[in-house]
Amino acid sequence: MRKITIGMVILSIILIGMVIPAGFSGQANSVVITYGETTHANTNYKSDVDSFFKSQSNLDLSKADEKIITASDVNKIASTITGRTYDSSEVFSSALVNLKDSTNLQVSVDKSKITTVTGDMYISALKSAGIKSGHVYVTSPVSATGESALAGIMNCYEEATNVKIPETVKEAANKEIYTQAEVVESSNVSADKVSKLVDDVKVTVKEKNVTDHQTIVNIINNYTVNNNINISNNDVENIASSIEQTQNVQGDINNYENQVSNILNSTGGSDAAKGFLEGLFG
Repeated sequence: MRKITIGMVILSIILIGMVIPAGFSGQANSVVITYGETTHANTNYKSDVDSFFKSQSNLDLSKADEKIITASDVNKIASTITGRTYDSSEVFSSALVNLKDSTNLQVSVDKSKITTVTGDMYISALKSAGIKSGHVYVTSPVSATGESALAGIMNCYEEATNVKIPETVKEAANKEIYTQAEVVESSNVSADKVSKLVDDVKVTVKEKNVTDHQTIVNIINNYTVNNNINISNNDVENIASSIEQTQNVQGDINNYENQVSNILNSTGGSDAAKGFLEGLFG
C-alpha cells in the first residue's frame, strides 16, 4: 500500500460549498461527498471509500451531492504549504459531510488510512474559525497523514456561505494542523495528547488574551510539565508560533463570523438556508 509521507498534501476536501447554491436561493442538500480524482477514476478505490462512508454514516449515498477534487484544486492549496505540485495520480483523499447532524461539530477519521491527524485536531482548528456544527467523515484508499485536509474544509465553507474566509484565518488554521502533525511525527507523544495540549493552551491563551510569544511558550511548558508530556524545545516553539498566529487573527475571525451573521439576517435568504447556516455556525 502506498505511503503518503508528512508534508504531502492529500486533501480530504469537504466541499460543503456544494450544499447551498449562491445567494441561498434553493433547497439545500445536507449530504455531500468529495472524491479525490485518483480515487474516483479507480473503481476499487472508490468502492473502498464508499464502503467506509456507508458503514460509518448509515446514509443512502445515492442521494448525496458529489464533487471530484482535481490535482489543480489540490495544488492551489499545496503551493501555500509545501510548495509541491501533484498530478492526477496523486489525489486520493475523500470525505463525506452530513449537515443533518448539526448539533455539535464531529469529525470521524478512518484511522486505518489517515495515519497522523485525528478528528480532534480538525475540530479544534475548525472551531478556531467559528465553525461549530456538522458531521464529517474522512478517509483515503491509501495511507495518508491527513495534515492538510483543513485547507479544503476552509474552501468548502467559503462556497457554502458565499463569504470569503480571510487568508490570515486559513493560514493560521492550516498551520495549526500541520504543526500538530509535525509534533506527532517527531516525538513519541500520541496524537490525542498533542491535540489536547494545543486545545487546552489555546483556551487559556484566548481567555487571558495573550499575544506575547514567550508567554505562550511558558504556558505550554507549564502544561507539558503538569501533564508529563515530553516534547522538544523546537516543538514547543512551533506550537507557540501556531497558537500565537491564531490569537493574532481573532479580529479577522470575528469579522468573518459577522459577515455570515449578516447573511443569516438578510431578507434575501430563504428560511431553509438561514436555518441550515444557523446550524453550521451557531
